[in-house]
Amino acid sequence: MIPATPRSLSAEALGTALLVTAVVGSGIMAQGLTQDTALALLANAIATGTALVVLITIFAPVSGAQFNPVVTLMLALRREVTPAAATAFAAAQIAGGALGTLLAHAMFDQPLWQQASTARIGPHLWLAEALATATLLLAILGARAAGANVALVVAAQITAAYWFTASTSFANPAVTLARTLTDSFAGIRPADAPAFLAAQIAAALLATALGGWLFRAAPHPD
Repeated sequence: MIPATPRSLSAEALGTALLVTAVVGSGIMAQGLTQDTALALLANAIATGTALVVLITIFAPVSGAQFNPVVTLMLALRREVTPAAATAFAAAQIAGGALGTLLAHAMFDQPLWQQASTARIGPHLWLAEALATATLLLAILGARAAGANVALVVAAQITAAYWFTASTSFANPAVTLARTLTDSFAGIRPADAPAFLAAQIAAALLATALGGWLFRAAPHPD
């Protein structure tokens, strides 16, 4: 069990804040340096992926480096986190994500409080978010089952999903909510966020069940 202690909750809030700072900050930087959308997305993806390697590596021993309410939901369904702890972790992640957006705005001398105006709506984007979330959770479960480096696997999956999903792979309710607070390259209109959240949660339930079946321990031969 991963306990919700002051240290683990602080790690989740800080880790999520720094992740969102990387997402939003690199988006603002890329948007300021180039008018090429593909190049801006590439910069955004690289910054997010490399930040994930560092953040998961350093915070995993403290809190499991979840940084994502659907990852926490998966752990709760697998009884690795109690429901009460999962609720506390999710609250810390959401608060940390909002703080990360404010920090990115402050660094780039932008208004701290913003409302995103970028429209992200439609069944194709909801499908993309479901796929991004499901593949993220399957990557985590598969990496754990294989004894692989989870930080590298997650970073690789997120970087790839920036490019193979139509939504550019939010795959994280805390990050989704945080991105409603920035009217920048990374933003999403508040009105569009609920459908993204629903797709992410539904995909998390499916991926948890599928991953539990796919990656369960094989029986030892007689």
